[in-house]
Formats: sequence, C-alpha cells, structure tokens
Amino acid sequence: MRFQLSDFWRWEGTTDRSTYALVGVVGFALKHNFGRALATLFFHRRWALFNYWIPLGQAVHFASLPPQDARFLASMVVLALPFIWIGVVLTLRRLRDAGLPLWLVAIFFLPSVNLLFFALLSLFPSRGKLSEAPGRFGRAKTLLGELIPESAVGSALMAVVITVTLGLAMALLGTAVLGTYGWSLFVALPFCLGLFSVLLYGYHRPRSYSRCTAVACISVGMVAAGLVAFAIEGFICLAMAAPLAFPLGMLGGSIGYLIQLRPAARMEAPTMFSVVLLFVPLLLGVERVAAPAPPLFAVRTAIEINAPPNRVWQQVVAFSEIPEPKEWLFRLGIAYPMRAEIRGLGAGAERHCVFSTGAFVEPIEVWDEPRLLKFSVTSNPPPMQEWTPYSKIDPPHLHGFLVSLGGQFLLTPLPGGRTRLEGTTWYYHTMWPATYWRAWSDFIIHRIHLRVLRHIERTAVRDGNL
Repeated sequence: MRFQLSDFWRWEGTTDRSTYALVGVVGFALKHNFGRALATLFFHRRWALFNYWIPLGQAVHFASLPPQDARFLASMVVLALPFIWIGVVLTLRRLRDAGLPLWLVAIFFLPSVNLLFFALLSLFPSRGKLSEAPGRFGRAKTLLGELIPESAVGSALMAVVITVTLGLAMALLGTAVLGTYGWSLFVALPFCLGLFSVLLYGYHRPRSYSRCTAVACISVGMVAAGLVAFAIEGFICLAMAAPLAFPLGMLGGSIGYLIQLRPAARMEAPTMFSVVLLFVPLLLGVERVAAPAPPLFAVRTAIEINAPPNRVWQQVVAFSEIPEPKEWLFRLGIAYPMRAEIRGLGAGAERHCVFSTGAFVEPIEVWDEPRLLKFSVTSNPPPMQEWTPYSKIDPPHLHGFLVSLGGQFLLTPLPGGRTRLEGTTWYYHTMWPATYWRAWSDFIIHRIHLRVLRHIERTAVRDGNL
C-alpha cells in the first residue's frame, strides 16, 4: 500500500483497493464524529447516522428555514466539503485503477446505493492483477458454473429464478419479520436485484446491454409478482414503488453489465455475490436498530365557496353522506371519506370522520365558530384496502406507517358573501426515502381534502338555494 497525502488532491493516478477501503472507513468515521461534535457543542442538536439523509430530523422547504436551522445546515455543508472532495478524487483514482468507466463516480452521490458502490470498489482487484488472471473461459468447474447453463436463454432463466428466490426472502425479512419499509427495501433491494441477476446471467460470457437490463427488470418485476402471489403485498403499494424500483433495478443491471465485461469477472463472481447477498440484510438490520425519527408533513388544500361562513361552518363540523367516489384513486382501494359526525359542541367535543376503512377519532381542540375548527387525531383507520387476488391481506404497512396527527378547517370571509375554506392535515409516515413517499401521500391526502371540500361546497350552496 503506497499512499501520499498529495493523493488527496490529484485527479490523475490510481489508488489500490486496500488504500481506498482504509481511507474511506477512516474518512467517514472522522466526518461523522466531527459532525456530531459540531452539532452537539455549537448547535445543541443530536446527530446520528441517519441525519445525513434528513439533517433536521424532518422534511422542510429550504426557502423557509429558520435562521438557526440555516446556519446549522450551512455549517454541516462546509464541514462536509473537504470529505466530499477527497471521496470524489479517490473514487476516480480507484475506478481508473480497476479499469472501470470514470463516469461511475456519479454513484458516489446516490444515498444507500453509494454504500454498496464503496464496498464493491473496495473488493475489485487492480487492472494489472486482472491481466495476470487465468482466462475467463477456463475449464475449472465451480458450483455456479455447474448450476448456470451456458446458453443465453438458460442462463437468463436461472439468473431470474435464483434472484427472485433471494429477493423474496429479503423482502419477507424486511416487511414481515423486521417491519421496515425504508432505504433497504425500496432502494438497496431493487438495485441489488438488478446487479445480482446480471452477474449470474453473464457468468459464462459477456451479454449485451439490452439483454442485461431486460434480465434486471424481469427480476424486479418477478419479485413484485411473487409478493402478490404469496399475499405479502398488494398491487397498490407495489404500483407506487414501481417508479423507484425499476430505474434502480436498471441501474444495478447496468453496473452488472460493466462488471461482466471484465476478463476476470468469473473469478470475482463469488466475492461479488457475497457482498450483494450480505448488503441488504445488513442494511435492513441497521434500519431496524437505528430507525430515524419520522419527519412531520403538512398538506393544505383550499377552495372558494359561494356561501357565507356560518352556512359553510355547519357542514364543516359534521358533513352529510358523500356519494360513492368516481375517482380512480379511491376505486382502486385508497381509503376515502364518507361522512363526519360530531358528539358534543365546542372544545372537547369529539368528531368522527368516517372513511371507507374505518373512522378517524378527532377530539376538538379549537372551536372558533365560524372561523376555525382544529382537532387532533387519536385513532387512524388503515390508509387503504389493498388490491389483491385474495379476499383480504393485511400487510404491515397498513398499520402505523402513515399516521395523521391532526387537522383543521379555516374559514375566511370573502366579498360578496363568499368563503375561502382551507383544510389542513398534519401527518407523518415511516417509509423511506421520505421525499419519494411524501409525494404519494401528499397527492392522496390532497385528493381526500378535495372530496370533502367539494361536498361541503355543493351542500352549502344547495342549502342556500332552498
């Protein structure tokens, strides 16, 4: 291992795998502890590993950050810059040493995936050692060599069968055993499925890029089909995860394609398979033990109603039965509001908003007639009824993974006897990546708001015409 401090600043040259691994581990340890010291001593904040994904412990809009949060984030970014520079420089040198395309350095910036990328680069031998390795198509018999057919169709089928079997086992471990719906399940697993399937597919000889990505996508799709077939998950959750899973599967397949082009890919295969097989279960365990605090989100939806606030208020407190939905979202199984009932009057009363899957129990906190109705939520029904070929399934994500904490209706009088009605819901979910799943949950909650607000509008206008 030959290494000089000047290697931290020079793009040219190479870095061997042992140096890369050592500097990477030491660098991460230093960065984490410097960050923890900065957060604790100067900003009096707790700093854990998962704060690298959500630095403030909750999702926020950077344009509206309080000054204290802005200073904290700016300080952490400044602290991270030297480590980012060193990581990029050494990754470029390691890619050059391993004979891999330099553009793969972009993976350095992908959360979770970059951990696997670091592990793989730490195991890849140098290009010089590869040139001394025995020929790719040597006669040596291995277990994989005997298990995987040499034909293109046979190797593809066997790659899919092995990958899907392992993928289902890991998905079952994450959902049913550990109860984690996070980076390991939605990011690391599809990436590893694509990578693993292509490494198996190209074990005997290099395959074309189009066939490699096809095998990767088929593997991801077959794991999803297996989750439905074994009543582990339903179609709705899988359809939501698909825009994230398939591109990651293709990314893993693309990297697998580059790996299987290498002359010594067959000799490296056992090491590669071991890394891929261990990475997802390890990350599942880490997420289970070091689960980050879920971020708090708010969804606001407003409409204008051609009726005065006092008439709108009566519908806000307890709206009548809403006709069956026509929206495709609710017809697929997403829970939808049906009616609202009130028990008592004023602060301390209890409102029940009845959904298709059960009722939200909403103790009233603020009763400012006819301006503001604010409530907490003490009981949440399941967010959906999964679409499945079975009569009923009960996946863990239907319980406690999307939780409403409270809501309010704000009525603002407008000229001409009209009212601006704004509904707000505060909620959190424990599914990661938080930003990706927030896009789905915000979309769904916004549609729920519109269903209620438009019904209130129709009823208030109709009552005024009687």
